[in-house]
Amino acid sequence: MAKENGESSDGSWKKHVDDIKKIFDFKEVLGTGAFSEVVMAREKATGKMVAIKCIPKKALKGKETSIENEIAVLRKVSGGELFDRIVEKGFYTEMDASRLIRQVLDAVNYLHSMGIVHRDLKPENLLYFSPHDESKIMISDFGLSKMEGTGDVMATACGTPGYVAPEVLAQKPYSKAVDCWSIGVIAYILLCGYPPFYDENDSKLFEQILKADYEFDAPYWDDISDSAKDFISCLMEKDPEKRFICDQALQHPWIAGDTALCKNIHESVSRQMRKNFAKSKWRQAFNATAVIRHMRRLQLGTSFGSSIHNANSISNPQSRAPAKSQSVDCAPLSLEDCE
Repeated sequence: MAKENGESSDGSWKKHVDDIKKIFDFKEVLGTGAFSEVVMAREKATGKMVAIKCIPKKALKGKETSIENEIAVLRKVSGGELFDRIVEKGFYTEMDASRLIRQVLDAVNYLHSMGIVHRDLKPENLLYFSPHDESKIMISDFGLSKMEGTGDVMATACGTPGYVAPEVLAQKPYSKAVDCWSIGVIAYILLCGYPPFYDENDSKLFEQILKADYEFDAPYWDDISDSAKDFISCLMEKDPEKRFICDQALQHPWIAGDTALCKNIHESVSRQMRKNFAKSKWRQAFNATAVIRHMRRLQLGTSFGSSIHNANSISNPQSRAPAKSQSVDCAPLSLEDCE
């Protein structure tokens, strides 16, 4: 990110600057990845705070076109993030959530039909194309995506804590079913404003996911339909063989029928979103593989260590309450060690 010089001679969009630090004062690092880091910075001329993604030039060698394409696409997507739009609304219902999830399912169903597994579906990667009320949802960030059926078995623990399917954390071979699990997690959050899995301790967070230990807590779910809860349960099914695929999810009554309620749930949902996801984009990045290694080194609990190999031998996690929820699940993972 630097001073824009307009279009180049070949018509592509580029920005050039000799020394970016002449334009920005760099502050703290907000997140790190295998090939880049995101830094908070202040524009000297205006005082405006921005986030700058810094990528070493050597890491870009041979990938310049991909980076330019990513920038060009993001410049066209001007509608903002999913949660921000919901919080700004004055009226929001199950039906609204159902329509949002239908768009995500349609998009992911198309990806799966092309053999593409996203592997990092989360609200931060769902962007509105434009500011208009009827704007379509766009799926972004394919940095962890992988082609299925190319001969390589997907088994690397990568993705975002809180949205990762149990089989990923268990380090078992997995398939496109991991995307369907993530959609279930997103649907859960859209209806209550907080994540289904949360704990201050990463090992206990992973224990909950490995056991698929989530609840529809009162009073936050009291006004949500049984159909919505059933839909989520079909996607957040621990066994990937029993988990709904996109085609099945699209035919569920909560998506294809008229079971989604029209009661305004905005006040409760937006309050929880503000509490649990405020400034989640600024949090430090994590990598699932690195976290697992770290916990092994520290020997954080016999039950968790064994659960990586045997998901059935997990001790009961601590009781959970939305008021104590942590947003570690929102932190983006790096590309480190991902296949």
